[in-house]
Amino acid sequence: MKTARSSIIVAIVLLSSLISSCNKEDLPPRLLVSNSPASMFEEAYPLGNGRIGAMVYGGPHEERIMLNEETLWAGGPVDPYMNPEAHLHLQSVRDALFTADYELADKLVRNMQGAYSQSYAPLGDLNLSFEQDDSIKNYSRELDIRRGISSVRYSLGEAEVCRETFVSYPDQVMVISLRASGGKLPSFRMHASSKLPHKTQSSGHQISMHGIAPSHAEPNYRGDTPDALKYEIDNCMRFSMTASLEETDGIISHEKEGMVISDASEVVILVSLGTSFNGYDRNPGKNGADEEKVCMEYLEKASNHSYLQLKDRHVSEFSEIFNRLTFSLGTEATVNSSTRERLRSYAEGSNDQDLIALYFQYGRYLLMSSSRPGGIPANLQGIWNEHLRPPWSSNYTTNINAEMNYWPAEVCNLSEMHDPLIKFIGRLAKTGAITARTYYDCDGWCCHHNTDIWAMTNPVGDFGRGHPVWANWNMGGTWLSTHLWEHYLYTLDTSYLTEYAYPLMKGAATFCLDFLTEAGDGYMVTAPNTSPENMYINDDAYSGSCLYGPTADMAMIRELFLDVMVATNITGDQVMRKEVKEMFQRLPPYKIGRKGNLQEWYYDWEDRDPKHRHVSHLFALFPGNTIHPDLNPELAEACRKSLEIRTNNGTGWSIAWKISLWARLQDGEMALDAINKLLHLDENTDDVEYHGGGTYPNLMDAHPPYQIDGNFGGTAGIAEMLMQSKLHEITLLPALPVSWSEGDIKGLRARGAYSVNILWRDGKLIKASVIPDFDGTFKVNYGAQSKEFEGRQGEEVIVKF
Repeated sequence: MKTARSSIIVAIVLLSSLISSCNKEDLPPRLLVSNSPASMFEEAYPLGNGRIGAMVYGGPHEERIMLNEETLWAGGPVDPYMNPEAHLHLQSVRDALFTADYELADKLVRNMQGAYSQSYAPLGDLNLSFEQDDSIKNYSRELDIRRGISSVRYSLGEAEVCRETFVSYPDQVMVISLRASGGKLPSFRMHASSKLPHKTQSSGHQISMHGIAPSHAEPNYRGDTPDALKYEIDNCMRFSMTASLEETDGIISHEKEGMVISDASEVVILVSLGTSFNGYDRNPGKNGADEEKVCMEYLEKASNHSYLQLKDRHVSEFSEIFNRLTFSLGTEATVNSSTRERLRSYAEGSNDQDLIALYFQYGRYLLMSSSRPGGIPANLQGIWNEHLRPPWSSNYTTNINAEMNYWPAEVCNLSEMHDPLIKFIGRLAKTGAITARTYYDCDGWCCHHNTDIWAMTNPVGDFGRGHPVWANWNMGGTWLSTHLWEHYLYTLDTSYLTEYAYPLMKGAATFCLDFLTEAGDGYMVTAPNTSPENMYINDDAYSGSCLYGPTADMAMIRELFLDVMVATNITGDQVMRKEVKEMFQRLPPYKIGRKGNLQEWYYDWEDRDPKHRHVSHLFALFPGNTIHPDLNPELAEACRKSLEIRTNNGTGWSIAWKISLWARLQDGEMALDAINKLLHLDENTDDVEYHGGGTYPNLMDAHPPYQIDGNFGGTAGIAEMLMQSKLHEITLLPALPVSWSEGDIKGLRARGAYSVNILWRDGKLIKASVIPDFDGTFKVNYGAQSKEFEGRQGEEVIVKF
């Protein structure tokens, strides 16, 4: 343990460099602010480095820091052969569909289900209990998303107390600093706890906690089922946590499971985590990593640095990434009002445009904090979960939510944060190849509605107990594979494409080629499938889910086939190009229904819920590219009608999706209307019914309950309003609302590997600049005008109209 005095010289040097660097920055503060501690999860501030997640509550008497580790999941490697005879039922389901016996198809398709996914688990809490009276004054807490630091400040007698917490990516530990100027810190007890089976111990200057996650966890939506959590010790994921007191001038005394620090003016604590996760295909109990060794190796490396060195390394790395993109809507940043009050005032009509800029950047902050190269993808809750059986298992829902998490990655200059999902797709393809064969007798690979850290790809539902409306949707691999191509479009990395992405895209397309079957009208359709989580009412008044050729399927397959065909120009795979092109020409066209809407179903049927939260049939408009006002205005108008029927209301992520859909329709006012609904303050955290999405006081998305995809979708939607792109073609300010009369965004990324900066005043473009990564020509559109430019690698091209 280092003393505070031993690092004083280093501290002075680093402090000087920090002050100097801060003075060079002329950037608006990006702060979440509160004048009271968090009383619940939805008020706490999230920190993370992709692997470690922390929720900081900021209590002056009791500081709770909730901890997660990205690989701490229930369960173990999936058995991809769990329903080896499922494919034997395929033809009977198809026969029922093509003879219009939809009720029978809904029953028979349940034979083509498997087990549920496993759940993401909470690791535990680190608690600091302070011995102090209520004479606290001037309390405040904030989250600086530009630097990735949560802080708490208050006055206690003559002392000014400050706590700072951050989770370092360079050093892979959480760091807590407690300081008192003009006095002493109150004495406090440090201890750890967990909802999982665990043991804690205290010795020297460290507290350690070791425990296990369930070997099996039933999804929370199955209710109070027997043995919902099982602990087969030999098959359980293990975890280890060590909190180490590294710097202090105080006195340490020990209790059985904690320690007390007294008479200190400075304390620095390092927290390290490790699990026995050793790969998606290895049993974490029998063949797991040494979690204690992992934990201690991170801790020992970090302890070689002083607090200010750790902070400098963290801030330098974090702010460099965050500051790649800056965004202002012309109003001054508001830092004197709490974030809660800003949300309330915005709902009442305040002109706090900076709240939108803050929300946009918060989505980038959350992605940086929950998804880092080499790690696990951000799940439904990112990496922040406090429940043993979290909502929807805190897993990966591939019928929108997992994909939406990564919509802002490329366009918002966080391309490397896409890496965990990109690599995860490769693991899904391995189990997905077995699923394609055992469920559909098809080559290639597929993925269904849910997956987890173990890369499961089977239809969920507990072998027939799950409703087909969500259990039997099988286009997850198709949709995910479009992300492989998107990453290429933004980087033009041909080695990545030819060596990694294209084989996976080809595998997903091969499944589609094999799975498509001829309908009675001669078109090739998917059968069976569903339109994600929505139900129809057919002409015989039957309300069902199983059908053939839903519009969403056809749009996703079109998108993947087009991606593959263009990719073959680079890979040279002309055989695949020919097969895909021939099948593409046999896909059914998009259809406009009698209400003027884009049909969701193969036939012009009614929706059982006309305002359903899913808008999957509009995939072709966004995130797909096969419907656009400039390409097919009639179909675009049908999409508009579908959105009007659905309304801009819905769950948080549903509203977020609609921002991008309206942006593609070049309707900035309706996109802004969706943003306004998304920013509705939700303080009713006990009500988890679908009463409408919004935003919690800590700016996290309210599904409700909390889901992170709404944050990511909201950020992506705002970017889509300001810039849209195709390969070597950029459109500026395509959906600018009237109220966003002035603004400045720097650091957007466009397809074709460009950085884009845009400045506008009085609702009109003043200047833009484009910096290409490669030499070549590109086109820029603004309003009805288009210009072509010649660009050289790394050189700024000024764009004016």
